[in-house]
Amino acid sequence: MTVVRSRKLSSSLEDYLEAIYEIVREKGAARAKDIAERLDVGRSSVTGALKSLAGRRLVNYAPYDIITLTDDGRAVAAEILRKHEVLREFFVKVLSIEKSEADSVACKMEHAISETVLERFVEFVEFVDRCPRGSTKWIEGAGYYCQRETRSRDCDHCTEVAQCMAAPGDER
Repeated sequence: MTVVRSRKLSSSLEDYLEAIYEIVREKGAARAKDIAERLDVGRSSVTGALKSLAGRRLVNYAPYDIITLTDDGRAVAAEILRKHEVLREFFVKVLSIEKSEADSVACKMEHAISETVLERFVEFVEFVDRCPRGSTKWIEGAGYYCQRETRSRDCDHCTEVAQCMAAPGDER
C-alpha cells in the first residue's frame, strides 16, 4: 500500500520515521534518547524532527513522553523500510555486496527511488531466484556472469540453453 503524502518528507525526516518504527517494533515505544542514539544525533535535533513529524500527524509526541507512530506514520515508515529492505536484498543477493555496505547504500537510495523502479528491483530478484540461468553461473563475491568464453552482445546461446533446461510445459 502506497501512502499518499500531502508534503514530501525530507530524507532526514524519513530516517527519523524509520528509526522510530524500528525502535517501536523492538521496544513498544520510543524515547527521544533512543532515537538520538540510533541515528547518532543530538537530542535537540531529535526534538526538532519530532515536532515536525507531529505537525504532519505522523507521530504522537509530547516533551518527556514516549513517542509512538500514528496510523499514517506507521504506513509511511513501513513503506520506507520496505524500500530499504528491497534495495539491501538486491545488493546482497544479486550484486554480492557485503551486508553493512549494502545497508548503507540502501539507506541513501531509499529516499529517491520511485515505486515503479522499486518494483522492477523486486521482479529482478524474483527472476534471478527462479530462472534456470542457462549458461550463467553464480560466483561467490562476484555475482552472475556468462560462462561462455566468447561473450556476445546478444544472449541467444544462454536463452537457448535455458529453454532446453526448462521442464516441458514450463513457460519461463
